Amino acid sequence: MSQTSVLRPVMLAAGGTGGHVFPAEALAGELAARGVAFALVTDSRGRNWQGALASHPIHYVRAASPSGNAVARAKGLVILGLGFLQALGVLRRVPPSAVVGFGSYASVPTMLAARLRGVPSVIHEQNAVLGRANRLLAGGAAAIATAFASVRHLGRGDRRVALVGNPVRDAVRRTRELPYAAPQSGERLKLVVIGGSQGAAAFSDIIPQAVLMLPADLRARLSLAQQCRPEDIERVRRTYAEAGVDAELATFFSDFPARLAGAHLVIARSGASTVAEISVSGRPSILVPYPHATEDHQRANAVALDEVGACLLLPQERFTAAALAEHMRGLFEQPERLATMAAAARAAGHPDAAARLADLVLAMSRKK
Repeated sequence: MSQTSVLRPVMLAAGGTGGHVFPAEALAGELAARGVAFALVTDSRGRNWQGALASHPIHYVRAASPSGNAVARAKGLVILGLGFLQALGVLRRVPPSAVVGFGSYASVPTMLAARLRGVPSVIHEQNAVLGRANRLLAGGAAAIATAFASVRHLGRGDRRVALVGNPVRDAVRRTRELPYAAPQSGERLKLVVIGGSQGAAAFSDIIPQAVLMLPADLRARLSLAQQCRPEDIERVRRTYAEAGVDAELATFFSDFPARLAGAHLVIARSGASTVAEISVSGRPSILVPYPHATEDHQRANAVALDEVGACLLLPQERFTAAALAEHMRGLFEQPERLATMAAAARAAGHPDAAARLADLVLAMSRKK
């Protein structure tokens, strides 16, 4: 049976942060390449999206998180109920062959509507901890696609679970074609810092201090690219300039895949997309999980790489300038360790995650 024999579209239910949206975009691109029709159901935040998702039919439903105090929870449940009724209307007008949810409460109304109408549903979990929305939906899912081999709150014997990985951008996937080259004696040491939007203030405070604590010979070889929040960037730039450190700072690097490809070491938080990109590219890293992430899922993500020797895990409670400087010095003075970590990261990556997820979704479509 050919891919295009799936006549009804695949419905993608996504919303929330980029970590939930990026995998939906990757699946959309893979389905489009196979000639499979798809449509998107999202909440109001989806109006700002671009790329493959924005060029196909988009349906909007109400969604909210039922969290906070009693009043906020009740309001959230009412909004989800309204979204559920809207999603039922969407599925009646556009009957799908399958529905794929990518977590966050933006996906809940559509996934529940699919369950009521008997449409096969697949959930994709990006983190090493099953999110609250996906936990709510897991019982009615025909298949559960994961980015990690072990996911908290998922039973080990559940035959619906399939490890597919977390899809990354094509530009990042292409970095895998560039082998990691450990720094040679006297060569520039290329350090890339991905601050992210959460907890980036700690990076702006601690990383410059750690760099200044490096031995003079290592500091002189350093070539640093660091992402900073707008309110921190000038302060951090002055610190590096006064110390004579070769540093390029930006709130966002549009050429991040190229910087990742050239990095000898990455320092980052351990959100799902970041971990997937570091793994697929096969680059060594020091990961500092954001401590306030829901159910500490960033630590679980980092542990998965740390256990296979792909990164150094530095929890926030031990994230000091002295500790970070010691880790950086140890790695830069032992480039063979960096090469070993890079190989382990590459082995943990799933460059074909979008294709594997598409295969799983289309298999569910055909069963229907």
